[in-house]
Amino acid sequence: MKSLIAVLFVSMLPGILPAQTPVTSLQTFASSADVQALIAKARSERKDGQAIVAEKILQFAPYSANLEYRASAGPAAVHEKEAEMMFVIDGSATLVTGGKLTGATIQGGESRKISKGDFLVVPENTPHQISAVEGAVVLMTIKIPRGGASAP
Repeated sequence: MKSLIAVLFVSMLPGILPAQTPVTSLQTFASSADVQALIAKARSERKDGQAIVAEKILQFAPYSANLEYRASAGPAAVHEKEAEMMFVIDGSATLVTGGKLTGATIQGGESRKISKGDFLVVPENTPHQISAVEGAVVLMTIKIPRGGASAP
């Protein structure tokens, strides 16, 4: 009798529980060759004057690792509720952080040269901008939801 009740209960679950959205874009591994192919794709798709071309490397909800191909300086940004972790895959650039966001630029921020192999985190609610690029710089970025809380 208990097994019959268990079978009935399990068979009724799909009607009781809310429908789950299947994860269709789950990708948990990217080889070096995959990343190199994404870099080549981003380079070929970049239009003259375009500051950034982004490609998804990996996705594991709610996070995704993105490739950013940058061949020129771009506008400043600030993410109010997300920290941004970066790894420089290739190239070098100047990154400005902090200061005050004024339109597409930053006033009074700290400039730092970043290059291949560097890791960094830009805390949430912190203006940041790639202000100069030497050739091209390729970044891996992950936005980390922080709920607007102050960084420790």
